[in-house]
Amino acid sequence: MFQGKAIIFSAPSGSGKTTIVKHLLQHMPQLGFSISACTRDKRRREEENGKDYYFLTPEEFKDKINQNAFIEWEEVYEGNFYGTLKEEIQRIWNQGKHVIFDVDVKGGLNLKKYFGDKGLAIFVKVPSIEDLAQRLHDRGTDSEESLSRRIYKAKFEMGFEDKFDVTLINEHLETSLKEAESLVSRFIEENKL
Repeated sequence: MFQGKAIIFSAPSGSGKTTIVKHLLQHMPQLGFSISACTRDKRRREEENGKDYYFLTPEEFKDKINQNAFIEWEEVYEGNFYGTLKEEIQRIWNQGKHVIFDVDVKGGLNLKKYFGDKGLAIFVKVPSIEDLAQRLHDRGTDSEESLSRRIYKAKFEMGFEDKFDVTLINEHLETSLKEAESLVSRFIEENKL
């Protein structure tokens, strides 16, 4: 049975990790996206259950915690839980693909610990906290209070950069996308039988 590798993209919110992951999925058919479970509301009408996230109620999420159904999970913000379901990884490996993650920093560290040498943990960051604040503001999806929380959390998360295998500085998107493709290709090819 195929047991693939895990490519873990983590970053403070607004660093561009989702854009990078979407690009890799479009250009590297050997990758399958790990859909996270969460308890937050859908941000946009286009977000779909089972495609963007598995949207669970807090009660459903806690039931799955009790069933030991998660590789990792956390309460990111009060009442907002996110996690990676074990069955989701198996679903991707059953397709003969390597799994790619788009997760926050704590989730990324937990996944790296779980997968060990079978996982490549990539920390995506922007050149400065000011750039990050501007990107978050430009998204227009958060209130001022929410933006303030995200920036505070981002400053904290930057302190974990050295715990990742590699840092990808997302200053110029085209360059970052090429570098991400190269990193992932090299990792997948390593130790191939």
